[in-house]
Amino acid sequence: MAKTRTRYVCQNCGKQTAQYFGRCPNCNEFNTMVEEKIEAARPTTTKGIATHRGSLPATAPQRLGDVRIEQIERLRTPSDEFNRVLGGGIVPGSIVLIGGDPGIGKSTLLLQSSAGLAQNAGRVLYVSGEESTHQIKMRADRMGLHAEDLYLLTETNLSDILHHVSRLDPALLIIDSIQTIYSEESESSPGSVSQVRECASRLQMLAKTTGVSVVLIGHVTKEGAIAGPRVLEHIVDTVLYLEGDPFQVYRLLRSVKNRFGATSEVGVFEMVSSGMVEVPNPSEAFLAERSMNAAGTAIAVTMEGTRPLLVEVQALASPTPFSNPRRTPNGVDMNRLLLVSAVLNKRMGLRLFEQDLFVNVIGGMRIDEPASDMAMAAAIASSYFDTPIPPDLALIGEIGLTGELRTVAHLPARLYEAHKLGFTRALIPKMRRKIPDLPRDLKLVEARNIGEALAAAVPKT
Repeated sequence: MAKTRTRYVCQNCGKQTAQYFGRCPNCNEFNTMVEEKIEAARPTTTKGIATHRGSLPATAPQRLGDVRIEQIERLRTPSDEFNRVLGGGIVPGSIVLIGGDPGIGKSTLLLQSSAGLAQNAGRVLYVSGEESTHQIKMRADRMGLHAEDLYLLTETNLSDILHHVSRLDPALLIIDSIQTIYSEESESSPGSVSQVRECASRLQMLAKTTGVSVVLIGHVTKEGAIAGPRVLEHIVDTVLYLEGDPFQVYRLLRSVKNRFGATSEVGVFEMVSSGMVEVPNPSEAFLAERSMNAAGTAIAVTMEGTRPLLVEVQALASPTPFSNPRRTPNGVDMNRLLLVSAVLNKRMGLRLFEQDLFVNVIGGMRIDEPASDMAMAAAIASSYFDTPIPPDLALIGEIGLTGELRTVAHLPARLYEAHKLGFTRALIPKMRRKIPDLPRDLKLVEARNIGEALAAAVPKT
């Protein structure tokens, strides 16, 4: 009998240690170390580089030019937004991982998708380790979902799940969630690092050998990363995150890894009582309730993957009673806010060291790219001088430390999106060369630095 040994693994970051720590030495989180018993590997004898397996390998190297690519028909879900993020649909034999905060809508989205696929693509097996079949049925009735070939299973034993898969032969298998599934071959508790790795590896083998598409739902840590070992994200073909403010109705499905499509694609959904409804024109939805002539608001044109989005950036500059003014961002990066405020203070003479600054992106969106610097700076200056920005003006540009404006990528796509939504002017960095195929009815206001830009957007400056 093989010997076993004990190790301790952090449930947050996956750090392995030989002894127990109340605080993980890697991520400094308390009470995350879990004991695991692992079986020592049996020694194998080798001679040179060849093993004693006694048979030739089943595979052989191929020339790149000899590899033939077959046309694969993807499983298209009822949601065009979901298909966009996946790169056109679910590839047969692929394994997809979806993570997100509790209650954000992961199970709702997949239940809707599985019901639609069961009507068009064949049998779908929905396995839940957290809810009973009655709970899932109640949610399906509430959303008005009816599908004859959608099968529900409440099970956490991986061997039993694989048995039902071989019997039903579904086109799609959904596991909700991977942290609740356990394999009898590992002595660790469900959700531990070794269990998650073992179960994910066996499900990967199932997908690659049988052609069954597998979708996994993953829990996330309080930092927002998918719980369990990082190798889980390496095993799967596609990693998606469902994001959004729980106090907002909009949800963003973001692709961070996709072996069958573009990464950084984003799908926009709206959470309603009947489930997740796709938003085909998110820019229009984000701008539906904006105030036209209010000071402290600007329109930024940001890129989410290959999709341009227009979002409203609001800012409030208020005199502070404290010696250290506050900087409160919501939806923007704190470092970008500090950079923009420092440039406005140094290059434009705005006494922001006497002001509390609050910056908010409407609709629960989060903007990480520097192309929104100009909109943020204009919104702050507009609030500081209490002068509104013209409502027909969209702002695009990155701000440098010397106050210069730098051009951004995908400028034509951004300008066409602004023109489509009725904007007649766009403030952009000075173009070094003429860009063809720009909207003819959109007037471009070019600026070399922050001073010229604010003079056009906030005339009082």
